[in-house]
Amino acid sequence: MPLFLKFYADNGSEYINKTVAKLLNKIHIELTKSRSRHSNDNALVESKNGSIIRKFYGRNYIDKKWADKINKFNKKHLNIYLNYHRPCGFAEDIADSNGKIKKKYNQWLTPYEKFKSLDSAEQYLKPNFSFTEMDKDAYEKSDNEFAEDMEEVRKKLFRIIHGKTRPQNRRRREKKQIMMFA
Repeated sequence: MPLFLKFYADNGSEYINKTVAKLLNKIHIELTKSRSRHSNDNALVESKNGSIIRKFYGRNYIDKKWADKINKFNKKHLNIYLNYHRPCGFAEDIADSNGKIKKKYNQWLTPYEKFKSLDSAEQYLKPNFSFTEMDKDAYEKSDNEFAEDMEEVRKKLFRIIHGKTRPQNRRRREKKQIMMFA
């Protein structure tokens, strides 16, 4: 059984159950929390929400009854796309004559390609995983082919969930309505 030393609550103290907090304190588990509504406390998660989740799912509410379909889409399509087909910029630190460090993004690779490029990357693989098997997922289709296939599946999913292919955010809808009456 794992031993927990810390418990992290994502929002501020107003969201923490006081009884649970007492129990954690009693069994000597440190309770840490970020400040509510301060996204810099969770900058990595918030940036992923903006650059990945909201890009693919929009900002509209999706009922929990669709969670199973969303998770299946993530496992079969989105995660594979992000890891094997979507390039990321990898920063290189360059110091100028004054010693100021600037970031240059000259290297663009998928996370999988970057992982494979590490020295002795095999040692970091989980048991029963090999680069040969993972290469099948990575190179079965081109990046563009996989993205097109994924987009078709995403459109079908949104037709089921929303009755349309792309959720419109409220501001865009309101702007269209205003323009109609202008």
